[in-house]
Amino acid sequence: MAMSEDRRNKVVAWSAVGVVVAMVGLSFASVPLYDLFCKTTGFGGTTQRAESAPQNTVNRIMTVRFNADVAQGMTWQFKPAQRQVKVKLGEETLIHYTAHNPGTRPIVGVATFNVVPDQAGVYFDKIACFCFDEQRLEPGQTADLPVSFFVDPAILQDPNAKDVQEITLSYTFFEKPARQAALSSAPVAR
Repeated sequence: MAMSEDRRNKVVAWSAVGVVVAMVGLSFASVPLYDLFCKTTGFGGTTQRAESAPQNTVNRIMTVRFNADVAQGMTWQFKPAQRQVKVKLGEETLIHYTAHNPGTRPIVGVATFNVVPDQAGVYFDKIACFCFDEQRLEPGQTADLPVSFFVDPAILQDPNAKDVQEITLSYTFFEKPARQAALSSAPVAR
């Protein structure tokens, strides 16, 4: 039995509406899904988070370098306390960055990070970090920003990463616009 033209038009119309709704839904879900993908795979140098370092270390030494940048127009001075460390795989290491506001007004900054080479990201585990947390510095104020991390010994089992001997952890601070900073620091009405 053949479908009437009117019925076929309704099926096509509802199918098109369904496709549009699905596409809108996927567009809203894409950022959290991409974030989950990056955290799971280490894609793009995304590091992992851990509660603690493994109990055992491996006697292989990895050089970890540190980089610090500020976004264009941000007046902070930002740098690692040391340029590099040599660590055993699995060894918890604590390093520090410093940020200083030499300006005449308070500035709220937020740092993003990445790890290079990209294939090392899934094996670079941060236990404590200042990334993505708002840092407010008053004029002339300096902040100590610690990072606790370890390099997972499982890196030796990955054929794409087992030859990595140096990892660079890089942070970039961005100034949070004054209006957003004021809103986020305003008391919440209950």
